[in-house]
Amino acid sequence: MTENASPWPTKGPASYFPSIEKRYGRSIAEWQAIILDNPSAKHMELVQFLKSEYTMGHGHANALVAWTLAGNRA
Repeated sequence: MTENASPWPTKGPASYFPSIEKRYGRSIAEWQAIILDNPSAKHMELVQFLKSEYTMGHGHANALVAWTLAGNRA
């Protein structure tokens, strides 16, 4: 793998993951653990949680929640 290569797809929600990891300082697996710690929360509740508790932007939060709730794992 080259230095700039990413393990994430270049389209869809996962295309945000390199910038999420860089900007917020946690791996996608860590973010998924945070999301999955709230199993009864709905999609938009989880998005709001990430935005309010971690000052995450809407697009980043939505991408993480959508990818995670779709059953994908880092």
